[in-house]
Amino acid sequence: MKNAVAIVTGASQGIGRATAIRLALDFSGVVLVARNGAKLEETANEVKARGSEPMVLELDMSKTAAPDTVVTRSLGRFGRIDALLNIAGAVPQIDILEMTDQQWNDGMELKLHGARRLTVRAWGALKESRGAVVLMSGNSAVFPKSGYGAVGTINAAIVALAKAFSDRGLTDGIQVNSVLPGPVMTGRRESYLAHWAPAHNVSVEDARQRFLSEAGIERYGRPEEIADLMAFLVSPGARWMTGSAIRMDGGEVKSI
Repeated sequence: MKNAVAIVTGASQGIGRATAIRLALDFSGVVLVARNGAKLEETANEVKARGSEPMVLELDMSKTAAPDTVVTRSLGRFGRIDALLNIAGAVPQIDILEMTDQQWNDGMELKLHGARRLTVRAWGALKESRGAVVLMSGNSAVFPKSGYGAVGTINAAIVALAKAFSDRGLTDGIQVNSVLPGPVMTGRRESYLAHWAPAHNVSVEDARQRFLSEAGIERYGRPEEIADLMAFLVSPGARWMTGSAIRMDGGEVKSI
């Protein structure tokens, strides 16, 4: 895979950043896409330090023109695309009765349609390389709650979208899977806990333990753990795995 190129959206922070850094060990080029250019440069430095060549694209994947820019610039720089990891997407955790149409639409445009458009646009290059695609969902896809109504709905749609892409991929030689992480301690989650705790008159540590207890798990996941799974899914060892929705949630989902 040392002559291969991967595209990672949402690469400025959290799971996206960890995934880009992990893929730098396997891919000769890693295209980093996100809205925060300063944070992308930090990720790029980590990628370069691991021996891979980074390319930074400061783009908003909710915009319809962004996918064409990503693919055109990637092919112009590296000449090929071997893996696409659609990780960008933040959906607000608001009660389903309080979500506005704009909040619903914003979440869908970035996480669902952004991934859909980019996958479609990159499909031709991925067909040439017989590449792999991963779409980031979340375990709320299989047990949506009122406070995660939009998140669960969009994540479930992503699982279905990945399955449909994987069916087409059987014809075109492209492997497609989705990943459903549980609670992972990212910067976004740390910020949420920091705001939630004082509003409920508890310490951040007490808030952390409360959410772990409610989830029925021992600890939060680490971005690097999800990144290792992503790296496996786009590796030669996973070529017979396609159309799968893989949960990695510390046992939060109790159903089969």
